[in-house]
Amino acid sequence: MLLRSWRWVGALGVRLPIPAPLRGAGRTSAGKPVDLAYDVIDGRNTETPLICLHGLFGSRSNFYSVAKALSQRTGRMVVTVDTRNHGDSEHSPVMTYEAMSLDFQNLLDKLQLPKCILIGHSMGGKIAMTTALLRPELIERLVVVDVTPSQTFSHTDFPKFITAMRAVTVDGDLTRSAARNQVEQQLQPYIEDIRIRQFLLTNLVERDGQYVWRVNLEAVANHMDYILTFPKFNTPYTAPTVFLGGGNSPYISSKDYPEIKRLFPNSVIQHVPGTGHWVHAEKPHDFINAICTFLGTS
Repeated sequence: MLLRSWRWVGALGVRLPIPAPLRGAGRTSAGKPVDLAYDVIDGRNTETPLICLHGLFGSRSNFYSVAKALSQRTGRMVVTVDTRNHGDSEHSPVMTYEAMSLDFQNLLDKLQLPKCILIGHSMGGKIAMTTALLRPELIERLVVVDVTPSQTFSHTDFPKFITAMRAVTVDGDLTRSAARNQVEQQLQPYIEDIRIRQFLLTNLVERDGQYVWRVNLEAVANHMDYILTFPKFNTPYTAPTVFLGGGNSPYISSKDYPEIKRLFPNSVIQHVPGTGHWVHAEKPHDFINAICTFLGTS
C-alpha cells in the first residue's frame, strides 16, 4: 500500500526567477528541522526499511519505480523523501548538509524508525553520508550514488541550470502542456540535453492559475558553493557501504578513493556500465540488482 503525506510549497507569479515560499517557509532557522514530504511503500517483512534521497532539482518521484521494485524484490518497506526546498517539502533559506541531515533524522523519529538502510543520489548521497557520519547508529547500511565526500565543482552544470530557470517567463492562461513547451524552448539555449530539460521541467507546477518552479531557487543559488563541497569529518562510518557510480560519469574517480576509504573504510566502489550521473534512471534494472546484491537479496 502506498501512503502519501503532502507538503505544498512554491512561488506565486508569472515570472519564475526566484520562488517565494509559502506557509511561513523561509523563517526556518538552521537549528530547527523542516517537515519533509514522503511516500511509503509497505513491505512484506519487518527487516530494516530502505529510504531513498534524491539529488539536486529532483524529488521523491525520481525513485518511485525503483522503490516499488526494491520493495517487491526485498520485501522491505521503502520510503522516498523530498528534501527541503524540493518537491512538496517545506522551504527554508538554509541548505547546509547538517541542516538537511537534521530534517532526515526528524523524519525517522516521526516514522518511528530506529534505523534504516539509506540510499542517496548526488546531493541526497551527501545528505546520506553526513547522516551516517553524524549518527551512525541510525544507518545500518549506506548506498551512495554517483557522488563522493569530496568537492564536485569541476563536474557540474548546476549553476548554469539555475541561470536558465531564473530567466524563464510563462504566458498566462496556458494549458500545462503548452506551458511546458514554452519553458522547454527557453531552457534549450542553456541546456542542450533534452533529458536534463525534461528532468528540470518536473519542477514546473501550476499554483493559483500560474506556473511556478516548486524548487527554492534562491536558497539553492545562495548555497551552491556549499552544496558542491562536503563537510569536514574525522570519525569514520564503519558499517557496510557501497558507492555506485555511473560508468560514463566523472563524479567518482580514482582520485576520490583515498577520501572514500578514510571516511568509509568498510566500503566498496562499483560502477554501472553505460550510465551517466542519473544511474538509477538510466539503467534501473542494473541499479536495483546492485543494491539487492549489496543487501544479500536474490
